[in-house]
Amino acid sequence: MPEEVSKPDTRVPVTVLTGYLGSGKTTLVNHILTDKSHGKKIAIIENEFGDVGIDDALMAKNAKAQIEEEIVEMMNGCICCTVRQDLVVVLKKFADRVAAGTLKLDAVLIETTGMADPAPVAQTFFVDDEVEKFFRLDGIVTLVDAKHVEQHLDDPRPEGVENEAVEQVAFADRIILNKTDLVSEEDLDRVEKRIKTINSSVSIVRTCKSKVSTDSVLDLHAFDLKKTVEMDPEFLNTENEHEHDTTVSSLAVVEKRPLDLDSIQTWVNNLIVNKGTDLYRMKGVLNIANCPVRFMFQAVHMIFNGEFDEPWGKDEVRSIHWFPYDRVGVPRESKFVFIGKNLDHKELRKGFEACIMTPELAENKRRSIRFQIGEKVQCNTPDGWQTGTVVAHQYREDDFPPGMTVPYQVEIDGGGLVYAPYDDDDFIRASRKSPKRE
Repeated sequence: MPEEVSKPDTRVPVTVLTGYLGSGKTTLVNHILTDKSHGKKIAIIENEFGDVGIDDALMAKNAKAQIEEEIVEMMNGCICCTVRQDLVVVLKKFADRVAAGTLKLDAVLIETTGMADPAPVAQTFFVDDEVEKFFRLDGIVTLVDAKHVEQHLDDPRPEGVENEAVEQVAFADRIILNKTDLVSEEDLDRVEKRIKTINSSVSIVRTCKSKVSTDSVLDLHAFDLKKTVEMDPEFLNTENEHEHDTTVSSLAVVEKRPLDLDSIQTWVNNLIVNKGTDLYRMKGVLNIANCPVRFMFQAVHMIFNGEFDEPWGKDEVRSIHWFPYDRVGVPRESKFVFIGKNLDHKELRKGFEACIMTPELAENKRRSIRFQIGEKVQCNTPDGWQTGTVVAHQYREDDFPPGMTVPYQVEIDGGGLVYAPYDDDDFIRASRKSPKRE
C-alpha cells in the first residue's frame, strides 16, 4: 500500500520570546517588525511585570505602524502565572477574527516578562483544546545577556522558588546570545559552555543589539513536546504553580508634571552607581520640561542607554490594547518602571518626585546660580578668558540637544555673545577687577 501523505500543518505558528530582565527582547521585536523582507503579518502579545506598560513606547514608531491593532499588552502580572488565562482569551479572539475573515495572521510572537518561566506559557498550547486546534507552538527563543547571565544564573533563591534565568535557558529551542560587544571572546566561550550544561541540545546564535535575521526567530519548527516531557515530566500538569522570588518586585511611577533634566540625570546616575547590583531593570518614557521630544531610556544593572527619540504627539492615540481594557489615548506623561531585588519603594518614589519641575525646584535652581543678570564675569572662550556681562539664565540655542539648557549667556565686552555650559570656575568666574590706585 502507498504511504499516507501527512497533511500540512496549517495552524498559526507561535513563538515564545523569553529572556531575563534587560536581555533585549523588545529591541529584537523592533528588528523583526521593521524588517519588511519577511512579508509576514505578525501579532505581538507583550507582557509587563508591573502595572504600567513601557514596552509599547520603546517600540519603534514604524514598527507599531506596521502591525496597528495587533499589539496586545497584558500588564500587572506575569504571563506564566497570574495572567495566563488572559493569554488564552487573547489567542481565542485572534482565532475568531481570522475565522471571520477580519484578520490575516501569519504568526504570533509572545514577548514574556523577564520574570517568566516559559514552561507554563508553552503548556497553554497543549492543555486548551481550542487554542491547540488553531495555534501551534513553533519554538521557545531565549535572549541571553552575555554580560550579566552568569550573575543571574547564580542568583540564590529561597527554597521552592525557581530561578527564572535557569528555566528560560533550560526550555529554549534557540538561544540568542546578545550583547556580545560588552564581553570578551573568552567570556563568550565560557558563557556558551555554561548554557550547554543546562541545555546541551540548544542552538546558540551570537549577536549584539539584538540584531538577528527573522529566520533565526520565526518559523523554526523547533518545539518538541516529547523532548520537553522527558526533561520535565510535570510539564503538562496544570496544577503546578510558578512561584516568584518575593524579594524581587516592581515599582511603576506615572507623573503628568514635567521633569527637570539635570535632576533626573543626577538621580539616575546615583542609583546606577550605588544600587546597580540590585536594580535588574529600569526603563522609562520621560516628559522633560521645556522639551517637545520624549526621552526614552533603558538600564540593566549599571549599563544605561537613553536618547530623545520623537516628538510628543498632540492628543496622541497609539494603536494598542491594554488587555482586557479598550484602546485608550496616551497622554504626555512620564512613566518610570523599576524591577529589582529588595527595592525601597518609598525611597525610590521620593527620589523621583524630587525631579519634578515644580515652582519650588525652579526657584531653587535660580537661587543656586552664582551670577545674576547684569553682573560682570569672565568666560573661558576659544580666545582665552574674556570679560563680559551676564544677559540670560537657562539659555538655549536651536541646535542644542532636546531639553538642554546652559546656565548663562554672556555678552562679551566689545561685542559678541557666548554661553557657559556649566556654572563652574573652569568655564565662568567672577570678574577680576584691577585694584584702584590711590
